[in-house]
Amino acid sequence: MPMTQDVGDLDSLVRKRIRALRLAQGWSLEELATRARLSPSSLSRIENGQRRLALDQLVTLARALDTSLDQLVESDTEDVIANPVVEGAHGRLRWALKADPGLAVIRQRVTDPPPDNPARMRAHPGHEWLVVLSGTAVLMLGNRRFRVEANQAAEFPTMLPHAIGAAGGPCDILGIFDREARRGHQADKRSEANRPQ
Repeated sequence: MPMTQDVGDLDSLVRKRIRALRLAQGWSLEELATRARLSPSSLSRIENGQRRLALDQLVTLARALDTSLDQLVESDTEDVIANPVVEGAHGRLRWALKADPGLAVIRQRVTDPPPDNPARMRAHPGHEWLVVLSGTAVLMLGNRRFRVEANQAAEFPTMLPHAIGAAGGPCDILGIFDREARRGHQADKRSEANRPQ
């Protein structure tokens, strides 16, 4: 593909992205133009390809849209599809996030009920988010017990003692763990494996 066509494709992509981000915020041309210190007609011509994209305007527009210049002009779409890695004896599926390698997405099937003994709850640095794909999960969080139904999500800091189990049959969960939460869960698994039976 000739270089001019690459530049033209990127130019068109950036213009579409500016308009899409503006609309996602629910802003009119006037609102974004005010935030970016442009006239509404200048912004309209930028979005419609009737005005040249200038670097200083892109920087100002990126700030006004609460994004970075890198994200505004990013064009790499080669690695859109990611395949999971099978993890551990329980066959959990883990996906790495290209945009933030510190995050891990894990799908797991939970079959056991939550622990009866609070000593089996774990606490460690980090943050966790999960959504129940099917079934019902029970989230033990500190002294509280939450039922999380299919299509419901839970988000919590993992410094609170926590455990997850199934209620009334197996459930499938998709969890997102930040780097610290992931390390904490890996350390918990190692200590459980070394615990005498």
